[in-house]
Amino acid sequence: MEDAVTALGVLPKTVFLTQGRLQLAVFAQAPQHRYIVRTIDRPAEIDALPDCKLILARGPFSLADELALMKRERIEALVTKNSGGRATYAKIEAARGLEIEVVIVRRPPAPEAEMVHDLDAVLAWIAAHRRTP
Repeated sequence: MEDAVTALGVLPKTVFLTQGRLQLAVFAQAPQHRYIVRTIDRPAEIDALPDCKLILARGPFSLADELALMKRERIEALVTKNSGGRATYAKIEAARGLEIEVVIVRRPPAPEAEMVHDLDAVLAWIAAHRRTP
C-alpha cells in the first residue's frame, strides 16, 4: 500500500480509494490529496485522512454508475486492489475511459501451505494434526 501512496505523486489530486477499509492510514502520508473512500462499512482508520469523503455502498456497480461518480467527484486517480474478478472491473473500465490514472495493488503472495487433493489424503492430514483429547 505504501507503493500506491508513492505512485500517486506529490501534486495534489482527487483520489478514489476502493482498496478496502483496511490500510487507509498509510494514505495520510500524502495529505496533499483529496480522498474519496468507498467501502461497505465505516473504516476505523478513516479519521487519519485529513481531506476525505466517505461513501458507504455495496457493489456491484455498473459502468454507468462508476462513470457518473468519477465525473461528479472529479476523480483524477483510482487506487484499487487486484481482486482477480470481473465483479469490480467497471471502476477500472470507467477510469480508463475517462483517462484517469489507475494504481492497482497486487495481492500478497499466498502463504505456503501443505495441499491435499483427495478425501483420503484430507482425512490422513486431519488425523495427523488433530489434538489429542
